[in-house]
Amino acid sequence: MLVEIYTKSWCSYCRMAKVLLDRLRITYREIEITGDAEKEKEMIERAGRRSVPQIFINNRAIGGFQELSRLAASGEINTLVNDTPEEKS
Repeated sequence: MLVEIYTKSWCSYCRMAKVLLDRLRITYREIEITGDAEKEKEMIERAGRRSVPQIFINNRAIGGFQELSRLAASGEINTLVNDTPEEKS
């Protein structure tokens, strides 16, 4: 399982997303992009969006805090985090 979250230090939705992931006991890698143009560009290329947070589960863009909340409420997040990404040859 690989969960990545692009954040900015001033973003309340980023903080809420991290609290939700912590509450669900889901480990994640935070990528802080405040003032980092290269990391922000990387996020935009991966997600196709400029807003934060941008959350990826097993390299799949799931969106931001609202999408994460919906996945958590439906229980679908458990399926996503437990899926093993396919190996590329």
